[in-house]
This record gives sequence, C-alpha cells and structure tokens, in this order.
Amino acid sequence: MKGPQGILDTDLYKLTMQQAVCQFYPRAKARYSFINRGETPFPAGFAAELSEHIQAMKELALTAEEKAWLAGKCTYFHPVYLDLLESYRFDPGEVSIEQKDGELNISVEGYWYTTILWEVPLMALVSELYFELSGKNKDAYPQEKIHELNLEKARFFKENGIRFVDFGTRRRFSYDNHRMLIPDLMQAGEFLLGTSNVHLAHVYDLTPVGTQAHEWFQFHSAKYGFRVANQLALERWLEVYKGDLGIALTDTFGTDNFFHAFDTYYAKVFDGIRQDSGDPFEFLESAIAHYESLGIDPTGRTIVFSDSLNLELARSIHEACAGRVKDLYGIGTFLTNDVGVKPLNMVIKMVECQPFKDSERWVDAIKISDDSGKYTGDMDTIELARRVLFMDD
Repeated sequence: MKGPQGILDTDLYKLTMQQAVCQFYPRAKARYSFINRGETPFPAGFAAELSEHIQAMKELALTAEEKAWLAGKCTYFHPVYLDLLESYRFDPGEVSIEQKDGELNISVEGYWYTTILWEVPLMALVSELYFELSGKNKDAYPQEKIHELNLEKARFFKENGIRFVDFGTRRRFSYDNHRMLIPDLMQAGEFLLGTSNVHLAHVYDLTPVGTQAHEWFQFHSAKYGFRVANQLALERWLEVYKGDLGIALTDTFGTDNFFHAFDTYYAKVFDGIRQDSGDPFEFLESAIAHYESLGIDPTGRTIVFSDSLNLELARSIHEACAGRVKDLYGIGTFLTNDVGVKPLNMVIKMVECQPFKDSERWVDAIKISDDSGKYTGDMDTIELARRVLFMDD
C-alpha cells in the first residue's frame, strides 16, 4: 500500500513541533514549497496520481491504541495535544499540485499547526510514486539482496560500536521496504537507538527519536528578527519540553551564528547539538572548542551527525569523536533507499509565514545552512540576513 500508514507514519519531530506551535503560535500561518534539488523530471500523469493519494489521506486518524501508546512512550506530549492529534485530519485543500511536462510544483498553505504534518508523508509519497510510475522500481535489487545489505549495515554499526537512528522516512524507496528494514537494523542490538518514524517505532516497540526542525528557527527569524531567532527558538523549546528532547539544531543561520546564541545556560541545559550541513569534522572541532570555551566538559555532551552519511563516513567521524564527545548518527536515505536506484534529491520547506496576529502580511522564511546548496527561501532576504548576521565578514 502506497502512502502513509496512518497519522503516525511520520517523523517524531513533526509531532513535537506541532505541539510547540499549538502552544505558542496557534494563529500563525505557513507556506511550504517542494524543492526539486536534483531537477528530476517526473513522468506524465504524476500530479494526477499524487492528487488521488492526497485525497485519500483525509481518512487517516489516530487510533485509540496509538494514542495510549504515545501517552506512555512519549510522556512529553500533553494530554491536550494528544486530544488534538486524535481529532486531526489532513485537509487536501491545503495542498496545491501542478505539473508542466516533467516539472512538478507542490505548495502547502494554511494554519501552521495543521500544515506542519504534510511535509514528511508527502515527501515519502512523492518518492514511492516516482519509482513506481517511472518504472524505475523494476531496477531495484531483489529483496534477498536488500535484506543482506541491511544486515551488513547492522553488523557494521555493532562491530564498530556506532550508535545510530533511522532518519529515512522522507526519501524512502517504499513503505514496504522501510518496514522490512527495521527488523534487520535491530540486529545491531543496543547500537540502534530507535527510529524517527513514529508508526514503525510503535510497530517494533522502539523509541521514536527527534527534536525540532529548521522551520522552528525560520519562523522565529520571520517574527522576531535574524539576530535573536536562535535564542528565542531555543528558549521557547525549553518552555514546552522542560529539558526533554534536548538536542539543538545548529545550522538554520549558520553554525557560527548559532554558537553566539548557544551560551553557557543553553549549553548546559541541552544534552547536545545536531550537525546537518557543512563539514562534519570542522563542526566537531568547532563544537568541542565552543564547549571548552564555556568551561563545559564536551565528553558529557552529544553531537548528532545527520548529513548525507554512509558507513565509512560514520566510522571516520566516530573515530574522530572517540574520547572527546558522545556521538550519534541519524542516517536517512542510505538506509531506506539503498536498493539500486538513484534516490530523489528533494525537500519541502517553509518559505513564508504569517507570524503576526491580525495581519495578513506574508514574511519570508529562509534557511542559511553551512552548505550553500541547502539555502532555501527568497534570495534577497537571504542576502539581507547574511549582512545582518555579519556572515560576509
């Protein structure tokens, strides 16, 4: 079966973000855009097929059993939020799809707290439909070979003592492949710390893993300004989660700028930080130096590496971290779409928002990663932010 297997067939960070948005910004609106970084042409009729599946998503709902499991497993979810999630339904009217020849355009618009759940299942659906409608799924390895590749990866992580998490929902080859992957990865034993996919965590009794996303920081910059965005985003996160979900995302406006806001207070309250763009080895050295400059022992902190990882890169980073800092690896497409086909290079990102009460003005929401290829949003606004944050000095 293609498409999301229920409300929980998404990444945990979308649910944690939704709860935070409901608490602080229930009136805010958001616009998201599909960005085809790889410029992959989509087959004729793709938009129509995708639209049919999106219409079917309005029937998805949280079950009573799923709600009870979430309440017991993820105690940071408030009862009020779980009631809201139980009543939540996808509204296909929030999604617009156009296709001209091979070019696919997707946009999502509505209240932030409702539209926030579209990104992950929509990307997973686009990926799975693409391989089916293009016929490229016929080029995938036989299931026996995929199974053996999965087991080899599990053995590699176990033998090298590398702790990791499945982060692969968005660009997975298919739901069926993702579901068969997890029990293979569980052969790594204690080194598999969980999965970002809440549904599969439920199915296999694993820990769902995730914290915040770039859009949390993007929104705060649109509402309050670039220079205070990181600090306010971190502060509001702490107000919601009180120390739970304590990994901070660093690169929405460049890691150097993030460290200016990540002072002694935040560096002690948060368990660690996540690297999602740029050079991981440079990031490691900068992070350790930052902790030490604050008088904090980095060996008690955690760095989550999550940018385009494979086995050898993870091992090299792990060796560089040994005895210096705790390390954890969020690995996505390399786990869920390593089946003999070329995965899609795509994202869905917030590009605008309405952050102000009683105002219909749309404000640009941008992202300035440590890798310029991952910049998203209006280029004039990006250049303005770079000047305001002294990123060109």
